[in-house]
Amino acid sequence: MLFARIFLAVQALALVGLGLAYFIQPEEMANLSGMLLMAPAAITDVRAYYGGLQIGLGVFLLLAISRADLTRAALTLLVLVYAGLALGRIGGLWLDGTTQQSFNLYALLIELVSAGLAFWALRGVSRV
Repeated sequence: MLFARIFLAVQALALVGLGLAYFIQPEEMANLSGMLLMAPAAITDVRAYYGGLQIGLGVFLLLAISRADLTRAALTLLVLVYAGLALGRIGGLWLDGTTQQSFNLYALLIELVSAGLAFWALRGVSRV
């Protein structure tokens, strides 16, 4: 249970931090992956989806740390979110090629490790 809480705290801090960065500086953050935001609608979309969604997920994880009844749900959510991101990224790399894709390869590694750790923490919580 301690590992699950620490893992949720680290994930919450990362998600809220990245969410705030995408909300405050959407052009700069999008440029890290090679995206170019060409219109105000694109900037707003990045603020909402990459910023707001990550902040919301992070806040839910913080809530789950303080409420034991939400811990399993939060860990299940992380397994599904990171596995979905990893599968989507693998599909994109397969369709688009891996040349000049170091950003996506590092992101894939982070997503796979995060999904695995969330699954491991979930199994530990399920045994309690």
